[in-house]
Amino acid sequence: MKRLLVATLVALAAPAFAAHEGPSSIDAALAQAKREHKPVLIDFQAVWCYSCYYMASHVLNGKEWNDLESKVVFYEADADKPADQAWMKKLKVHFLPTYVAIGPDGEELGRILAERPREKFYPEVATLLSGDARLSKQKADAAKGSLAAVADVLDTYQQRYQGTDGMAWFDTLPPMVRNVSDKDKRVALAKQRLLLLQAQDKKDDAGIIDASTKVLAADIGCERPYVLDALIGATESRHPDSRKSALAPQKALYDQYLATQVFTASPACADQRSAVLTAADLDAALGDHDAEQAVLRKGIDLSRDKLHGDLKSDRNLADNLRVYLVRAKATDELDTLEKQLIAAYPDDYVYNYRYGRRLVESGKAAEGLPYLDAAAKKAYGANSISVAAYRVKALKALNRDAEAKKLVAQTVATQGKAFPEQTKKLQASLNS
Repeated sequence: MKRLLVATLVALAAPAFAAHEGPSSIDAALAQAKREHKPVLIDFQAVWCYSCYYMASHVLNGKEWNDLESKVVFYEADADKPADQAWMKKLKVHFLPTYVAIGPDGEELGRILAERPREKFYPEVATLLSGDARLSKQKADAAKGSLAAVADVLDTYQQRYQGTDGMAWFDTLPPMVRNVSDKDKRVALAKQRLLLLQAQDKKDDAGIIDASTKVLAADIGCERPYVLDALIGATESRHPDSRKSALAPQKALYDQYLATQVFTASPACADQRSAVLTAADLDAALGDHDAEQAVLRKGIDLSRDKLHGDLKSDRNLADNLRVYLVRAKATDELDTLEKQLIAAYPDDYVYNYRYGRRLVESGKAAEGLPYLDAAAKKAYGANSISVAAYRVKALKALNRDAEAKKLVAQTVATQGKAFPEQTKKLQASLNS
C-alpha cells in the first residue's frame, strides 16, 4: 500500500484481474441493497494497485468469498473511472484497496484499509456486517463510558482521515469519560494517530515527528511502515545529525518487525512492498547504503524464489520485484523484467506504459514512444491522460510538436469533461 494515496492515482489499464459481476455503479448497488435489505461492500481498487492484485488472487476467492458474496451487494469501484473517483472523494478514500461497508439504510458500517491476509480479512468483514460496528452505536456506548467504544470511534475517524473531526468528537464526551480515557492504552494511541493526521494535513513537520514517534512506540503491527514513512518524510529538512538522532531509535524496532512479521514463512503482514521500501528509506536516511541495498536485495531474492520464474503465478510478487529493482537502480535487470512483464500481460497497458515512461525519462524518447503508443491503445479514463502526457513529452523531445499538439487536443476532447484538472495540466505541458 505504500504511497498509494489519492495523489498517487497516476495512470496505470483495464483490470488485470477478472472483475466480479455485479451492479453497474455504486448508486445501483445502494439501490439494490435497499431493495434486498442487504449491506453493500465496495472494493475501491485500480489496475495499477499491486495490493489489489494481492487481494484478488489471495483473498477474494474460495468458500469464504462465495459465502460473503451471498450476504452482500458487492461493487468493484475503479479509481480511474470518473463516477467511482467521485465516490472516493465523497467517502474520503485515500488508500487502495479500501473496503467500505454500507448498510441498507445508507449508513456506513465501517471500512478496512489495505491488503489483509485471508485469516484477518474475513473476521474483520464479519464484524463490520454484524451491525456492532455502526458508528452511531459506538458513539452512544462511548458517551456512557465504554473506553473500548471511545477507541473504536477514534479508530473509525482515523480510517476516514478525519483527524480534526475525530478530536472534535472526543471533546464532546462527558468530562468523566475524557478524564479517564487517556489511561487506556488503546484510546491514547488512537488520539496520537488522529493528531498525526492533523499534523499531516497542516504539513506541520514538528507535529508529525512528535505524533509518529509516540505511535511508533506502541505495538502497531502492520501499520509500522506507514507511520515510519511519515516520520522519515517529516525529518527530511532537518540537519543530517538531527535527522539521524530522530530516526536511529527506529532501526532496531523496524528490523525486529521485518524479522517477525514480514520475512517469515507465513508473514503476518501482507504488504511486503511497503515494509521493504520503508526499510530502504530508513537505511538511506541513516546513511547506510550497504544496508539499504541489502534489504532491497532480500526483497528481490525472496520475490524471485517465490515466483519460480513464472511472472503470471503471482502478479503482486512480480510487481514487487519490479519496484525493488527500480529502487535498487538495477537497470539491466529491470530492462529484462519489464519486457517479460509486457509479454506476460499483453492485454494490459500498464507495463508498456511504465517501460515507455522510464525510457523517456532516461532520455530515450525514440525507444520509449512505441511502448507508450502501445499503452495508449489499451488505456482508459484517467489512465489515458497519463499515457498521453508521456507521449507528448516524447514527441516534443523528438521535435514532433505538431503531433504533440494534435494528441493533446484529442485527449482534451475525449477526457476533458471528466478530468478537467488533469487535462489542463496536459495542455500546459505543451509550453513547458
